[in-house]
Amino acid sequence: QLQLVESGGGLVQPGGSLRLSCAASGGTLNYYAIGWFRQVPGQEREGVSCISNESSITKFADSVKGRFTISRDNAKNTVYLQMNSLKDGDTADYFCAAVPVEAMCLMRVDEYDYWGQGTQVTVSS
Repeated sequence: QLQLVESGGGLVQPGGSLRLSCAASGGTLNYYAIGWFRQVPGQEREGVSCISNESSITKFADSVKGRFTISRDNAKNTVYLQMNSLKDGDTADYFCAAVPVEAMCLMRVDEYDYWGQGTQVTVSS
């Protein structure tokens, strides 16, 4: 069974940067679309970004467009979310998710099969 582990979260000042990693085991990530989601306690989990299995398609939520990028390193079986120009509103628990689809980029929670445990990002001065 595919397992996902997020890392790279932490405390950062507004305007700073973090790179989140989603490392997979039990499967090869280039067979999966990968999504990044975030959730604030008491609120709905929302899609942040996605990347298709072959990396031909990427999408970003309007709130992060131009600030975040998503990429794969197939040799490391890892997907990254580079977060720049961070704002207070980016504070959340960040999750990666995977689903075995080809040439699709998906942004809904209910479209994904496998989830990591999450990593906390706090943007504060």
